[in-house]
Amino acid sequence: MLATLLPATIEPWFALVLLIVSFATSAISAAFGLGGGVLLIAIMGLGMPLAALVPVHGAVQLGSNVGRALLKWRNATPWILLWFGVGSVLGTLIAGRLTLAIPETLWRLGLGCFILIISWMPKPKFSKTAKPIVFLNGMIAAFLTMFFGATGPFVVAINAAHSKTRHGVVATHAIAMTMQHLLKILMFGFLGFAFAPWAPLILGMVAFGYLGTVLGNRILDRLPEAFFRIALRAMITVLALALIVQGLLILLYG
Repeated sequence: MLATLLPATIEPWFALVLLIVSFATSAISAAFGLGGGVLLIAIMGLGMPLAALVPVHGAVQLGSNVGRALLKWRNATPWILLWFGVGSVLGTLIAGRLTLAIPETLWRLGLGCFILIISWMPKPKFSKTAKPIVFLNGMIAAFLTMFFGATGPFVVAINAAHSKTRHGVVATHAIAMTMQHLLKILMFGFLGFAFAPWAPLILGMVAFGYLGTVLGNRILDRLPEAFFRIALRAMITVLALALIVQGLLILLYG
């Protein structure tokens, strides 16, 4: 029954895994603000065709972020969203055609390396940034998200400097990522990606993600935050290394 709702390129058992992972990663994002999207794309990359990975991940993340954006929009910082949005449009347009030209092996290696870098690099702290920096943040992040999907930690490192409250950080980040994922989906649709066969899986992952957002805090609040963050980073690292190994095996042995 489940197989009839899925593209032929994905196994039903892996679709069930993705539903559970969507729940868990949304709970992580709800509790800690970051990390869920990176973990989600790392797991998706182990069992999904690469041509569908970033578009489907973007659609799922759009569903996850739009809910938070609607709830928190009053706390957002408008000028950040304006400059970030203009930069995002430009970055998406530049990246659009290039995404079709990258060989699968290099893309898988690049994704694994990107996840390692974004998970372990020291997060820059900005006490004051100019509007052009926010514009460049949007452009670079939009460019990268067309290839690697999960750029949340990169985006928030700069944008958060101008939000006066924690709620402002969450609201501005949710709306910024909603814009970028929407632009990404529109661009992949323009380039010919067929979202319709993936719609049941996307909707299922969004629904499970919503449940994770609602219920996840109750579960995760019982875990020591320091321990959980170490465990999360370790898990992401293992998954990123698995992607790199897969890419190397394909490169060496076909």
